[in-house]
Amino acid sequence: MRLTRVLAASTVLAALAIAPLAGSATADPDSRNRYTFAVIGDVPYGADQIAAFPGWIQQINEDRAVRSVVHVGDIKNGSSVCSDAYFDLIRADFDTFEDPLVYTPGDNEWTDCHRVNNGAYNPLERLDRLRSVFFDEPGRTLGEHRLHVEAQRGFPENVVYHRAEVTFVAANVPGSNNGLQPWSGLGNTQPTPAQVQAVADRTAADIAVLRKAFAEARVRGDRGVVVMQQADMFDPSYVPTWGDIGAFQPWIQAIIDEASRFDGPVYLLDGDSHVYNTDKPLAAGSPWLSTYGVHGSAGNLTRVTVDGSSNNKDWLKVTVNKPGAASLLSWTRVPYTG
Repeated sequence: MRLTRVLAASTVLAALAIAPLAGSATADPDSRNRYTFAVIGDVPYGADQIAAFPGWIQQINEDRAVRSVVHVGDIKNGSSVCSDAYFDLIRADFDTFEDPLVYTPGDNEWTDCHRVNNGAYNPLERLDRLRSVFFDEPGRTLGEHRLHVEAQRGFPENVVYHRAEVTFVAANVPGSNNGLQPWSGLGNTQPTPAQVQAVADRTAADIAVLRKAFAEARVRGDRGVVVMQQADMFDPSYVPTWGDIGAFQPWIQAIIDEASRFDGPVYLLDGDSHVYNTDKPLAAGSPWLSTYGVHGSAGNLTRVTVDGSSNNKDWLKVTVNKPGAASLLSWTRVPYTG
């Protein structure tokens, strides 16, 4: 309830934060054509994957059908140090992607950095550092050939762009209860006031960029919307408590509100739980609707979770199909070689 009250007070802040936007994504050179992109997440985890990561990037580069790449967060495992040097290392790896790279942060690289074995950092300071390293040019993606995107003022990691009559939106929605789990490594057993306010402000900004993306999709007559984030809010592998997931509720309600008013298919791409999965968690009758206490449903939303962590043996190759195809998006898991 406390988060909900703070969110209401933060709505004006979010409205101001999103306008104007940096960059432009109105041009759509791939309109009415197939468009293929790669999705990865929860990688690299540990020394072996850090060593292998440049080769995996090269494998994706060699697939000439791929036009862009999405990393849905967690550039490190949850028990390693969130150091500046590590951030710089991964940024250098990201720069070797030949195609534009859209990256949305995960909990392991900022919200969980309070952990002693992560360096006992203040997570908000680590988010500032992430922004300075990975979002140093708001309105432009990473990668060798950069794409112009619409970046949200104050939250440069939140971006909107359009390809092949599809609107894409990336939002900073991390695991660890959307960043609200207590910073125990800093001696806290409850969220601090600064933490609560930061979660409220970021969530309000996330909702604002989501609403903007859907509004643009409707105005443009786009065929679908793709939402990209790190957190798996519907992890089928365990039964969560409200303290595990409650802070996602306003975001989920906003997704339901927007998706249910959109005529085309909506896709949610995430990582976090490390095991490939596809489902419809917000369809009528889903137990997640009552778990979160949300209103309405969104049967047109399909969620896809990518493999990651020790299960990171492949990348997801996603294609936006031409009009008239059986489905707007199709995808396949491509094994890493070497």
